Amino acid sequence: MFIESLIITLVIALVITPLVKKLAIKIGAVDNPSYRKVHKDVMPRLGGLAIYLSFMIGLIIFYPESIYTLPIIIGGSIIMIVGFLDDMMELSPKWKLFGQLLAAVVLLGTIQVEFINLPFGGEIHFGVLSIPITILWVVAITNAINLIDGLDGLAAGVSAIALLTISSMSIMMGNEFVTLVGFLLLGSTIGFLYYNFYPAKIFMGDTGALFLGYMIAVLSLLGFKNVTVFSFVIPIIILGVPISDTIFAMIRRRIQRKPISAPDKQHLHHCLLGLGFSHPVTVLLIYVLSGVFSLAAILFTQATMWGSFLLMAALFLIIEIVVELTGLVDKNYRPLLKFMKRGSGVKRS
Repeated sequence: MFIESLIITLVIALVITPLVKKLAIKIGAVDNPSYRKVHKDVMPRLGGLAIYLSFMIGLIIFYPESIYTLPIIIGGSIIMIVGFLDDMMELSPKWKLFGQLLAAVVLLGTIQVEFINLPFGGEIHFGVLSIPITILWVVAITNAINLIDGLDGLAAGVSAIALLTISSMSIMMGNEFVTLVGFLLLGSTIGFLYYNFYPAKIFMGDTGALFLGYMIAVLSLLGFKNVTVFSFVIPIIILGVPISDTIFAMIRRRIQRKPISAPDKQHLHHCLLGLGFSHPVTVLLIYVLSGVFSLAAILFTQATMWGSFLLMAALFLIIEIVVELTGLVDKNYRPLLKFMKRGSGVKRS
């Protein structure tokens, strides 16, 4: 059933995406070049509608009876509409946040992080805090995927890697619903990625980036809710690349005394391009980095407690090295590399 669901949504996305492209051009949902953007031609940017439609068709076909289906349909539709309107008229950050909060609130009746199991026995119940924790998670992941959507195929590819990891781990955990929904969304994303990889014929726009971020947040909540403290970090590891990029963007803007929501051209993909990597190579490098985090998440579930700590330390070290090499915070921020250089005995030029 899982493979069939993936194939069906993939085929639907392959068929629908060219139609969505024509619609985007007809109604003026296009992305114009600017100093912050890499592309130099006017591009249709409503591609996320194809991901949304193919996924929803698949969900209704394969899993119409689940208690989670209706909240996902309603919440997913709300976030898609928010993205659609932003692609059409560029909503203000306040209205976009309002839409994201509304989509998150829809889930609260059936999808919440209510408690976690402690590794040595016992539980921590969040009580009323489960509501803000759930909302914060959904909004944060939704925006993390949106922020990384800056190159052809980047957000779609990173999302596909995360979805494959979540779905694979759900198979091991025996969570049929998350596995099936994950494969439905994976098929929709891969079908769209065929048109979106470099050189892209259509962008997903906020319609797709917000919807994918929202659905990944929902699936991670369903797949890893009410688990142990250590397992609670699994979805964070899987989404390590977009989450790290978002966190360092906030740090960078704080240092530069800019509003947190202020756009800039210093995200990870911009920095890699600035180092001389080509457009497709930059995307593939970030795919590889995302794959490393996904593999680490799988190893994390099999590791002992001390093994988990060592794995986390290694991931933090990788993040720090990438940040310093790319200048993600600042070009002069290189404390670890400078320390390693001094330790190796290499003289400064």
